Amino acid sequence: MTPPNILVYCTDQQRFDTIGALGNPHVRTQRIDRLAREGTAFTHAYCQSPICTPSRSSFMTGLYPSRLHNTRNGNDTFPQDSPPLISKMLADAGYVCGNVGKFHLTASGGRTEPRLNDGYQYWKFSHAPRDDWEEGHDYADWVKERGGDLDAMRHSRDRVDPALHQTAWATDRSIEFLSRYRNKPWFLTVNIYDPHPPFIPPRAYADKFDAQSMPGAHHRASDKITQEALKGADFQTAYRSPAERDGKEEQALYYAMIAQIDDQFARLLQGLEDSGQSDNTLIIFTSDHGEMLGDHGLMYKGCRFYEGLVRVPLIFNFPGAILTDVQAEGLVELLDASATILDYAGIDIPEYFQGRSLRNVLEGKAKGNVIRESVRCEYFDSLHSQFTGGTGTFATMYRRGKFKLSLYHGLNAGELYNLENDPWEHENLWDSPEHRAVKNELIYQSFDRHVLSTTDVGSRRIAPY
Repeated sequence: MTPPNILVYCTDQQRFDTIGALGNPHVRTQRIDRLAREGTAFTHAYCQSPICTPSRSSFMTGLYPSRLHNTRNGNDTFPQDSPPLISKMLADAGYVCGNVGKFHLTASGGRTEPRLNDGYQYWKFSHAPRDDWEEGHDYADWVKERGGDLDAMRHSRDRVDPALHQTAWATDRSIEFLSRYRNKPWFLTVNIYDPHPPFIPPRAYADKFDAQSMPGAHHRASDKITQEALKGADFQTAYRSPAERDGKEEQALYYAMIAQIDDQFARLLQGLEDSGQSDNTLIIFTSDHGEMLGDHGLMYKGCRFYEGLVRVPLIFNFPGAILTDVQAEGLVELLDASATILDYAGIDIPEYFQGRSLRNVLEGKAKGNVIRESVRCEYFDSLHSQFTGGTGTFATMYRRGKFKLSLYHGLNAGELYNLENDPWEHENLWDSPEHRAVKNELIYQSFDRHVLSTTDVGSRRIAPY
């Protein structure tokens, strides 16, 4: 059997609950909806960090960020002794590999992100849609070639012309890749910047969403008490009640950005179909982490583990090869998608790999309602203090069954939620006497999971002594 082409479309900071076919009536995601209906969506997929670099590094290596030793945004270097990136493994197996857009496995502030031993033959770089890099920023160069001034457009009333937007550039470059390498199996990662803040969609898209018709953030009075207890943990914004911040405006702008993503994603998939390659292409739609969007009085991201921040879209589509119109509710981790990629490419999943292939679920050979017993997420000094004003928080999340435990190490603080009764995490059971036994058991299980998942025992054993 000819190995399939593999297309990974990764947005930046997109919540799990932003897709129409998966239950949100306020968004406009017609093409993503079709992808979900014609494929399988994992509705409880968790990233391994709520911050870009550690999450992306985990996906590209199949390791938890702390096991990889890459837990921070703004890191100087990528670990030199790390296992190969999945792109390098695919390249070594005969795939032509391409990356369009962001990569962010090392710092990209003040410099163009240096290339790693990544296996990519086609490399079109754009960390963010700003004109901040003197050289090596393919998107900014593309805009200039078309007579556009990126900085001027970003600050204008109408924002960036949709025809000159980074999502449009990413589509053009991706279609170029499809046409150039159609005679060999390929692996293409498309990493756009939207819907990452600032929330500045083109006016043509913003005008399609009325802020007053938005449902607003998930918030209750109890959230103020919880955030006061957690104020020592790093976050980009301080708590503000709905009366202090009307999150509906941000929600409308965020959904407008996702609508533009949907239009450009549709154009890319049409290009795939026009090239005659859609029948042999595994498509994965996902995001690196989510966005608070006003939930619990918080915006953007930081050291918290609420559903809107750590649950992400994860949709697979592969015509004739996987189940269609399925929503698998079992717990999965984003690095499970990495293992699935290797599985479909015919590459043996390495022993060290911490992701698990989802192929049996995708093909109906295993049930999708129970996949992982538990999932975990980490924040280990992940954001620079200029974004949070903090000093480098360490925290871990552990979800098993209906309970989610978050531990803020060194702060004598934590959260415990029963997601079956309280899906939006308003009633913190951390100090509940009735839940003391459950909390203690989850702390014990979480510690076991952390030790077993992240301890690097060193060199391979070759002798009994």
